[in-house]
Amino acid sequence: MEIHEYKAHELHSLLKKGEISSVEITKAFLKRIDTIDPTINSFLNITHEAALSQAKEADNRIKNKNAGPLTGVPYALKDVVVTKDITTTCGSKMLYNFKPPYNATVYNHLKKAGMVMLGKTNMDEFAMGSSNENSAFCTCKNPWDIERIPGGSSGGSAAAVAAELAPVSFGSDTGGSIRQPASHCGVIGMKPTYGRVSRYGLIAFASSLDQIGPFAKSIKDIAELLNIISGHDQCDSTSVQIEIPDYTKALNKGIKGIKIGVPHQYFTEGIDPDVEKAIKKTLITAEGLGAEIIDIDLPYTEYSVAVYYIIAPAEASSNLARYDGVKYGYRFKETSQLLDMYKKTRLNGFGSEVKRRILIGTFALSAGYYDAYFKKASQIRTLIINDFKNAFKNVDVIMTPVAPTAAFKFGFAKDPLKMYLSDIFTLPASLAGIPGMSLPCGFDSNNMPIGLQILGSYFNEETILTVANALEKTIKLNYKKPSK
Repeated sequence: MEIHEYKAHELHSLLKKGEISSVEITKAFLKRIDTIDPTINSFLNITHEAALSQAKEADNRIKNKNAGPLTGVPYALKDVVVTKDITTTCGSKMLYNFKPPYNATVYNHLKKAGMVMLGKTNMDEFAMGSSNENSAFCTCKNPWDIERIPGGSSGGSAAAVAAELAPVSFGSDTGGSIRQPASHCGVIGMKPTYGRVSRYGLIAFASSLDQIGPFAKSIKDIAELLNIISGHDQCDSTSVQIEIPDYTKALNKGIKGIKIGVPHQYFTEGIDPDVEKAIKKTLITAEGLGAEIIDIDLPYTEYSVAVYYIIAPAEASSNLARYDGVKYGYRFKETSQLLDMYKKTRLNGFGSEVKRRILIGTFALSAGYYDAYFKKASQIRTLIINDFKNAFKNVDVIMTPVAPTAAFKFGFAKDPLKMYLSDIFTLPASLAGIPGMSLPCGFDSNNMPIGLQILGSYFNEETILTVANALEKTIKLNYKKPSK
């Protein structure tokens, strides 16, 4: 096997045995990125020097027997997570030269674990998008078919793992931005419970929804990464102070007797027949492993798109008000008037999708419309939350498709409303704040990956991992790789 073919935990095993060094692994991945990524565009910034420096430190830790479970293993980080003195752009012209003065808590956790950052990955601008076509710098492509989208907004992180440019990566999920690209790129992506992982240093899109999570090629790697990044953080007021289990122990359990809920609302008109077939085939597999399949009702699911596209833009309009050309980031200089500078900075610094959502959010929060839109959306969000709470009284996990279709071709969804509807199956879990995973479960007629969504109750990532691990062992899809 080539170095890039190994999973993260397998690489660490080689490191511990002394069969290879972190520097050698890092150099191999950097060389592969330099060779292949110009076609994929999964990275916005490749941190050659910093990566080799971190790799040398990791080798010293391993030599001194001071290594953690993934010490010395490289990873890629979505360019929405701040890294001190390393450019963090959010995929936007507004922050094209921004070098943060501090590190995100997640990045500090990864440094403490001795992992090696290869670079910052491509994304839809300020995490607003479902296809990665909204990046201000370049469009990331799907390694399975470079004429198709990788998904968004964490498309770069998903594509990097799918193309084996990094063994693992990290993204952020606001309305499905980890799960949807994981599904489209044929890798595993996990959105933890809101509050399980610190958001300190995650540049905000919608503060009540944003959550950092991992991508990987195996469930074991996902469990190890969750062990590293989870935990309470006093710097984040939304971080929950709750005991963190050892997620790897969930992998030793079977799924006999586990109750799996299947909501009929997720198998509606518009879902691709290949997607429906793959999901139902996986449900039969789960039943064969001893799980019990139960039909459930999530009646307020149909309102999730409308609710999300009021709440998320409203929060975005508030969060993005700070980008005014005064304190940091891009500034339009060809003006002598302050108000004109504000206007032209935001006009030229933001892309069309970001401006669209700012306008929608500002309208929803404006005097005379707040009660009719934002308040009503917040009330329906509570009903969506109650749907899940009631469902989890009777089932252990919920299984659904991740997206109505596999990855589509670039430009297919030029209508923003059609693009918004592509997130219909991931939005409810984000609004409720529950954990969710995308697990590869099949391929469509174009040989594009299809993802199964597994949802769990609050802070019950363990059961998701248990079910996913059992299915991964049985389905064995991760041997198949893109040919690009």
